Amino acid sequence: MAQLTSSELAAIQEQLTAEQSLIEKYKAYAAQAQDPQIQTKCQQIAAQHQAHFTRLLSHLS
Repeated sequence: MAQLTSSELAAIQEQLTAEQSLIEKYKAYAAQAQDPQIQTKCQQIAAQHQAHFTRLLSHLS
């Protein structure tokens, strides 16, 4: 794998922070939702952001 520049590393770190925030938000939305369809959709969106987070993290190892 090619070495990442400091600018690329900073961008990945920033995106990791954003993804983590979105994971937490959508999990909270799912927990607060009364409608089962909305709960499911929020859980799905949280899972997508978790996948993004994991994939980005893999670029750092």
